[in-house]
Amino acid sequence: MKLRRTLLAALVLALIAAGIWWFTRPQPVEVVVHEVARGTVEATLTNTRAGEIEACQRAKMATIAGGRIEWLGVKEGDRVEAGQVLMRLWHGDLDARLAVNRAQLATAQQRTREACTVADNAEREAARQTALAGRGFVSASAEEKARTEARARRTACDTARADTDTATAQLAATTTERQRLVLVAPFAGTVAQISGELGEISIPSPPGVPTPPAIDLIDDACLYVKAPMDEIDAPRIEPGLPVRITLEAIPGKVFEGRVRRVAPYITAVEKQARTVAVDVDFADPAAARGLLVGYSTDVEIVLATRTDTLRIPTAALREGGTVLVAEGGVLAERRLKTGIANWEYTEVLEGLAAGERIVTSLEREGVAAGAAVTVRQDPAKP
Repeated sequence: MKLRRTLLAALVLALIAAGIWWFTRPQPVEVVVHEVARGTVEATLTNTRAGEIEACQRAKMATIAGGRIEWLGVKEGDRVEAGQVLMRLWHGDLDARLAVNRAQLATAQQRTREACTVADNAEREAARQTALAGRGFVSASAEEKARTEARARRTACDTARADTDTATAQLAATTTERQRLVLVAPFAGTVAQISGELGEISIPSPPGVPTPPAIDLIDDACLYVKAPMDEIDAPRIEPGLPVRITLEAIPGKVFEGRVRRVAPYITAVEKQARTVAVDVDFADPAAARGLLVGYSTDVEIVLATRTDTLRIPTAALREGGTVLVAEGGVLAERRLKTGIANWEYTEVLEGLAAGERIVTSLEREGVAAGAAVTVRQDPAKP
C-alpha cells in the first residue's frame, strides 16, 4: 500500500515537471528560407549620385562684343542648320566703316591699274631705246634716262599694289570686327534657350563672372549619359563595359549602353564625396531619340557575369561570409567561399550545395545558430 502511494506521488511529480517543461520550453522561431539554386550572377557598380542626359554637342553662345540686339532670327525650340545666322547686334558704325573701306579699296585698285599700265609702257619704251642705242640711233644718255623712268614707274606700280593690299586688309579687319556682333550656329541642332529680346543689351561674360548665354544650342540628335561613380570604383571601370541605364522619368524601361570614357581626374563635390565622371553611350542611339537633355539617370555598370553558377541572395550573407542553414528544424552556421556579387545575388564557390535552405529573415529576433525553427519558403525567390 505504501509502495503504491509512493509510485502515485512520483507519477504526479513527473507529470507536473513535464507540464512545466512543456509550457516553459523555447518556442521555435519562424524563419523565411531560400532554396539554393543555380542562376546568373553579375558584379556591378552603380552611380553615387544621379547622372544626367547630355548632348554630344552643346554650345552656350554669346557674342564676343556687347551691344543692342538688332535682329533675332530664331525662337526657343527651333531647329537650325550649321552656319545659320541666329542673332545680330547693332553695327551701324561698322557698316559705315565697311563702306569707307570698300571705297578706299576701289580707289587703290584703280590707282594700281593706272600706275602699272604706265610702268608697262615705260618698260617697253626703255627696251626700244636700248635697241636704238645698239644701232647708234640714240645716245647712251637717252637710253639710261628711259631705263631710269621705267624703274621709277615700276616702283610706283609696286607702291600702288601695296596700298591695295593695305585697303584689302582694312576691309577684312572691319568685316571680322563686324562678325564679333553676329552669332552663327556652329552645328545643326535645337535652340534650347535664348537670353534677351529685340532692343535689349547683350553683354558677354566678364572673366570669372558667369552670365546666361545669349543662345544655348544643343545637338539632341546625339545623346549620352554622364554619371558620377565613387572614386574607389574608378580602377575597375574601363571603356567598353556594358551598362544598364534607367531614368526616373520613364520607370520600368532599361536602356543598354557602353562605357565610352572615364574622366582622368577626380571631382570633389563635397569634402567626403569624391567621384569620377563616366560617360556612357547608348548602344542603340535611335532608342534614345526623344529623351530630353538634363533627364536624371542611374547607371549600372556590369564588371563581370557568371551564368549557371550556384548563387544565394546577397542579403542572406552575414558578417564574416557566413550563412544560417536550416537542417532538421535547427539552424546551423556555414562559412562560404564566395565569388562575384552585386546587391541582389552572390556567387557561391564552396560551402553550400543546390537544394539546401538558407535563412533570409536574419533581422528576426532569436535567429542564431542552434535555434529551433519552423521554416517558410521565401515566396519572392525561386
